[in-house]
Amino acid sequence: MQFTPLLPSQLLLGSPFQPGTPNAFTSPQFPMHGGFPQQTPTSANPLSPTFGGLGPSGLGSPTGFSQPYATYYPQQSPTAASPMTPGIVPGTSRTVYLGNIPPETSAEEILSHVRSGQIESVRLLPDKNCAFISFLDSSSATHFHSDAILKKLAIRGQDIKVGWGKPSQVPTSVAIAVQQSGASRNVYLGNLPEDVTEEELREDLGKFGPIDTVKIVREKAIGFVHFLSIGNAIKAVNQLPQEPKWQTPRRVYYGKDRCAYVSKTQQQNAAQYLGIAPGYAHLLNNADKEMISTALAQQSAAAAAVATSAGGINNLGNRTVYLGNIHPETTIEEICNVVRGGLLHHIRYIPDKHICFVTFIDPTAAASFYALSNIQGLMIHNRRLKVGWGKHSGALPPAIALAVSGGASRNVYIGNLDETWTEDRLRQDFSEYGEIELVNTLREKSCAFVNFTNIANAIKAIEAVRGREEYKRFKINFGKDRCGNPPRQTTNGNQNHQAGTPTSGGHPPLPSTSPVNGPPSGGLQPSLSHSGSGGSPAQLSPAGMHASHGPGYGTPTTPGVNGLNPAANPLQVYLAQQHQQQEAAAYASNLQQQLAAQTGVYGQNSRSSSIQLA
Repeated sequence: MQFTPLLPSQLLLGSPFQPGTPNAFTSPQFPMHGGFPQQTPTSANPLSPTFGGLGPSGLGSPTGFSQPYATYYPQQSPTAASPMTPGIVPGTSRTVYLGNIPPETSAEEILSHVRSGQIESVRLLPDKNCAFISFLDSSSATHFHSDAILKKLAIRGQDIKVGWGKPSQVPTSVAIAVQQSGASRNVYLGNLPEDVTEEELREDLGKFGPIDTVKIVREKAIGFVHFLSIGNAIKAVNQLPQEPKWQTPRRVYYGKDRCAYVSKTQQQNAAQYLGIAPGYAHLLNNADKEMISTALAQQSAAAAAVATSAGGINNLGNRTVYLGNIHPETTIEEICNVVRGGLLHHIRYIPDKHICFVTFIDPTAAASFYALSNIQGLMIHNRRLKVGWGKHSGALPPAIALAVSGGASRNVYIGNLDETWTEDRLRQDFSEYGEIELVNTLREKSCAFVNFTNIANAIKAIEAVRGREEYKRFKINFGKDRCGNPPRQTTNGNQNHQAGTPTSGGHPPLPSTSPVNGPPSGGLQPSLSHSGSGGSPAQLSPAGMHASHGPGYGTPTTPGVNGLNPAANPLQVYLAQQHQQQEAAAYASNLQQQLAAQTGVYGQNSRSSSIQLA
């Protein structure tokens, strides 16, 4: 039985899963344990994007996708600069092609969807409705490519075609400036006058090349000008200080590329995919950015595989998970108490039908929750829930995405409360903005949390309540969505919300991350390096493997399914299980055919013997 490929053959190209690409996991800045295995694409490896019969020819051709992916992932653009030369692996390119871009779309609008790494240059072709985004490294390009496919990148409601541009080298002058001076396409301007305007900055710096964005922070008297290429930013930094207007005390240097910002959520996602235990994601602070980009790209690809394995190609990017067989006495609060792994967009509970639809902000979080729930089971009131995919959620609305990037969640924090403010009063005041899942007051801390079922209602509530007279003396802000906490490791597949007492936001207790109590079960447990190099990042060792742990870190935990811990890497474990099940089915089918054949031969021999005796 041939295993049907769950992923487009080129989705993971440029990652450590592919031969001949940079080994991002051996960065000297973030050494990994020597026993950490590097998977290679083989037909027997369920974690490989090429298992199931996709041979090397599929990797070397831009049209090497098997059906139905060949029609969904067009790799050739309508321009002469885009088609790949046969035999070149597209994933080694650092340039991503975007097609079907709506007319009059600005570079700023396009790049607002990029959060994967530092960009070297952007080339817009408005007459052909396409663009080419060239990153400094292929791992950042792979991260953006896989993420755009998983999330079904759309601009102004129009689906964008995602492909690869021709492989190219970073210009030598740019590479030297990046290495020696930390050059980026963002130019930092300091000691600006109070009356400076964005138009003035565009006029002064626009002569060096096309500009992406201009931002002024007046309270700090600074500004940032993003160019469409690092080369143009280098010209500005070198030449602008020579002009009398821009000499001392004004300052001109490089800032950080807004597209290279790694959010806390991305850092946690990378940590989870790499198997780093909850509570230790901060170890990635000093990690090589290429490793983080690669991990996130692989996670997006694995999430795509999980989504399409159950719902087909049309389920790609779905953020909604279906829960069924819910106990009649279950509340929506109890459902939220067992949902973990990602911020929620909204949750819809239909008690009469005993079903619920949970929509996450990120499709990767939805796939991880789906995978882990199928592996471990999801229990409420001692009843195991059915877990499946709901109707496709569509892409996350841009307004919600922007709010989330600014810290929005469905949880509203109210600080400086006095004793006269009860849960009933808060529920009554906030319920006019939407359905509430939970109100939790903490008298000892003079604060409260109001959890909505929809993040849009929480955003609307904060904007409105801040303007109400009786609330102006309080601190109103977004709290932490407890559903975004890392998934908890369970015993015997039993996951129940009644295991502990809710915390500030109604959170069930999380595993202890204290070195005294030992590390949380699951994942890669950090161990102190005994190499003698002081101050270097701690090395990591895979869960379940014999590692040298530093004092106070306990002992390695027992490995989960196939040596992988589901809580640490549910996507890969789920895919491995699916592959094993299909192999088992193939083996059983083959065995039945052999038995049937033997039975047929035995029957023929028996009839022959009977005829001879007669």
